Amino acid sequence: MSDDLEPVRHTLLPANRSPLETAIDLGFAKLLERIDPPFPELMDPQRTPVDFLPYLAADRGVSEWSPTAPEAEKRLTVALAWPTKRQAGTRAALENAVKGLQLVPEVTAWFEQTPPGPPYSFTVRAFSQLPYSEEIDERLDRRLADARSERDTLSVSVGLSAFGTHYIGAATVCGELTTIYPIVIEGAEASGESFRGAGLYLVETTTIYPQGS
Repeated sequence: MSDDLEPVRHTLLPANRSPLETAIDLGFAKLLERIDPPFPELMDPQRTPVDFLPYLAADRGVSEWSPTAPEAEKRLTVALAWPTKRQAGTRAALENAVKGLQLVPEVTAWFEQTPPGPPYSFTVRAFSQLPYSEEIDERLDRRLADARSERDTLSVSVGLSAFGTHYIGAATVCGELTTIYPIVIEGAEASGESFRGAGLYLVETTTIYPQGS
């Protein structure tokens, strides 16, 4: 008997299976061997196809989802879904809720404030380097509501930040030309070694103040 006709070693069919059932089982087994398994890439938020992201988000229990959001935000939201749910009610969960919208979080607990704030209160500041809209503001509130505990109260503010490299340069070109002519006295002769020397010491200080906002 050839290898293609041998019974399938691992099968769910009962021992009293018919030859036809065995043949079908064998055929499907050979077919499945030619299919590359999509795991674990399919379940990786950074490598899964973009069309599969909504299904992966549903699988991880993402409650706040925007179909029109940028791809980078969708992948980040899915990646932070499980850490946020596992740490719900903590500072880390609040920070993840902000990071999921590509914002930079700054979370301050009530006991870290001066003077201390009301118990179980948090001040959440979200800094954005991208255009900010009312829609994003509403989405941020919904995500923070899912990440906080029932006893916590939040004070949320948003700031726009910009980062870059500043270059300040200055150049000074200073020159002076001096010509010295010898003294000529009629009828007088002099001989000997001649020594000439010249020196210039110049100090200039320039203070540049940034332009006020």
